[in-house]
Amino acid sequence: MEHVRLGRTGLQVSRLCLGTMTFGLQCDEPTSTAILNRAAEGGIDFLDTADAYPLGGDASTVGRTEEILGRWLQGKRHDFIIATKCFGAVGPNRWDRGNSRKHILDAIDASLERLQTDYVDLYQLHGYDRETPVEETLRALEDVVRSGRARYIGVSNWLAYQLARANGKAEALGVTRFDSVQPRYNLLFREFERELLPLAREEGIAVIPYNPLAGGLLTGKHSPDAPLEGTRFDLGSAGPRYRERYWHEREFETVEDVRLVADEAGLPLTQMAVGWVLANPAVTAPIIGASRPEQLRDSLAAAEQPLPADVKDRLDDITEAYRYGDAVR
Repeated sequence: MEHVRLGRTGLQVSRLCLGTMTFGLQCDEPTSTAILNRAAEGGIDFLDTADAYPLGGDASTVGRTEEILGRWLQGKRHDFIIATKCFGAVGPNRWDRGNSRKHILDAIDASLERLQTDYVDLYQLHGYDRETPVEETLRALEDVVRSGRARYIGVSNWLAYQLARANGKAEALGVTRFDSVQPRYNLLFREFERELLPLAREEGIAVIPYNPLAGGLLTGKHSPDAPLEGTRFDLGSAGPRYRERYWHEREFETVEDVRLVADEAGLPLTQMAVGWVLANPAVTAPIIGASRPEQLRDSLAAAEQPLPADVKDRLDDITEAYRYGDAVR
């Protein structure tokens, strides 16, 4: 497995990052452990989680994913780069969410306890908090880094202007800046190519995109009739969100067009879709997921076999409209 720098930092991470948001609901602990073992065997040493996971859960499941990961890491913590996130609701109180100083300092300690570690390598804000001054957030994160509880900081689900403004504030305050961003990015959602990805390249910010398979739609296993039981399109509170994102006639038609390219290139659809994300020079490490360990095979192959340039060009042309969002739907 190739390793690359995390943005402009000196930290080296595997070219693929394993996402864990299915652990503890869609995947029970033995299955989660098997997925982690398979990823490690394939050379993945960059693992991403969040305090609010598992995806699709409720108040009773909050933190379960970190707990599963923490148990698996025992005896091998130093061999993996661990990223987690805060922002989502993890309790009933108004201050149990967001990017306030109180919540960040409470959340990092709770995550470290569940993960059974003294520090995380990358601590990320899972969303943008319009109710908290960014200066307050930055100073709280500076304390987290200075205390040794996190090595680097990043964001997820932020727009380009929000990230640029925050890093400008960090420079003015003389505090730690954000060194990574997690955007949604795949063949069916390309809007961030227009501003966020150019910003990241210019500023040396790592891009760790999630949903490279559009929640599984780009595996080609779904029929527009109804979501498969147990998939993200059918999973608890997450199901409606994923159906809103991708469950549309245009997206299904595009998947069929993409499938034809895969067939002609002699590539599994999953491998080609992940390979297309990897082919973007702004991308550091796509976050891949699985509900069974064998599902990692094609994603791992994408990291070993670069996508041919002519195939990438064809996919770019087929999905050009997705650079502009709902305006063309």
